[in-house]
Amino acid sequence: MSPKRPISYAVLRGKVIETDLIEFGGRGGDITFLAPDPRLIADQIPLASPRLMEDLYELSFEDILDYLAELGERLHLKDNAYLQEALEYSYATAPTTKPIMDGFFHDMPFMFDKERIRGMVDFNIGIDYLEGWVEKAINGSKVGIRAYGARTLHIVAGNGPVLGALTVLRGAVTRGDTIVKVPSNDPFTTGAIARTMVDMAPDHPITRHLAVAYWRGGDEALESRLYQPHNIEKICAWGGFASVKHVTRYIQPGIELISLDPKRSASIVGGEALDTPELMDEAANRIATDVATGNQTACAACRMVYVMCGTDGEGVEKLKRLGRMTYDAMMRLPQALTTKPKRYDRDLKSQVDMLRLSDDFYTVIGGEDDEGAVIVSHTSDRVDFWEYLADRTVNLIPVETLDEVLDVVDAYTQTVGVFPESLREIVRHRGALHGGQRFVALGYAFNGPGLVGPQDGIEPMRRIVKWIISEEPLPGRKPFWECTDEEIKVVA
Repeated sequence: MSPKRPISYAVLRGKVIETDLIEFGGRGGDITFLAPDPRLIADQIPLASPRLMEDLYELSFEDILDYLAELGERLHLKDNAYLQEALEYSYATAPTTKPIMDGFFHDMPFMFDKERIRGMVDFNIGIDYLEGWVEKAINGSKVGIRAYGARTLHIVAGNGPVLGALTVLRGAVTRGDTIVKVPSNDPFTTGAIARTMVDMAPDHPITRHLAVAYWRGGDEALESRLYQPHNIEKICAWGGFASVKHVTRYIQPGIELISLDPKRSASIVGGEALDTPELMDEAANRIATDVATGNQTACAACRMVYVMCGTDGEGVEKLKRLGRMTYDAMMRLPQALTTKPKRYDRDLKSQVDMLRLSDDFYTVIGGEDDEGAVIVSHTSDRVDFWEYLADRTVNLIPVETLDEVLDVVDAYTQTVGVFPESLREIVRHRGALHGGQRFVALGYAFNGPGLVGPQDGIEPMRRIVKWIISEEPLPGRKPFWECTDEEIKVVA
């Protein structure tokens, strides 16, 4: 008997599709998988009419929380054969290694905790706006505002399986009609969640308003049919220039693009963090954690650390010691957080090894066994290939002043780790003016509340809903048709 071929199931509005399978290649070339021919199911992916979203408004927010909490209970890996299968296949397609993937899948049910979701939604949108009209008397009118769900296509990134779960969750709480295009480096996880939803409640409105499928990005024959205003109102696209470029041709009146493009994250360390062995050890552990967690695949992972130790001989020697301590700390981190990279980028390794020949300007710590490396600059210049730092490779850069750091913070800078705390207020204010988008205590880029607030300088959850306004005159307001010319000037 031939071994079972991996399948990326299409799950369309309460129905699992596993027929008319064709072959696709996974990211990295380690695996091929089967998926329903997307051109044959294209007409089943979008909602037939926006009026069919009415059933979502028969649910209270508490009903939605109850549904998601029950789903979370069914997503425990030990009890869910769909997730077990998805995890097994994902070892080959994912950019991270087995222990890290095991951790992602183990933690998935906790995303669906009712109180966690309640707090997230109230902080991001305000539950009252999802439940009804929030009204206020202003300028002689009673003005109501309400957040309505939209028909949204989500082009999900594959650097972590939690993104599919997060997308399902966001669609449910906003009463959206959610289409998920799964990525080639994670074509299994979101479908496994959707299959669980079908088993749990195939006729539930949340289940019926979810469509999950794989197609190759840039398939013009399919996308020109699907990416139309009568099918979708918003496209939420995660990914780089290549993955978003083909989407932009379909943006037109009636379709809004919400782009969550790749970012680079950096950290800022004050010179006082190198004054004592204890502080230096703490800084090293914090840096290592922000660099290595998830093997540096997330946008929030630190890639450059600017240390205000000065560029004289003494400052650089201190920075070298911090670099060695950071490397050692990275090697000590638990495997659930980080491991030796799955495959160290060959071009990156070549660049790192070239720096070993320039020991007047750089000190390279580690990297001989493709395990990751710490590159210590001896001047205030970052490495030329800073945009390609990955696979647990970080550049420590000495600077004299904070202004030197802020000059390189821009709109591509997502997360900025800060240490010690005394720097926090000035960094988050001035850094925001330069383009930085998230400021955290160094070492806590991942050990925090997660994707519960703004991201990349926008608010995705507020963007995926439609903000509707209702107005009516307050009693006693004189209508225009009864006004004189002078009265109209005053009212207007």
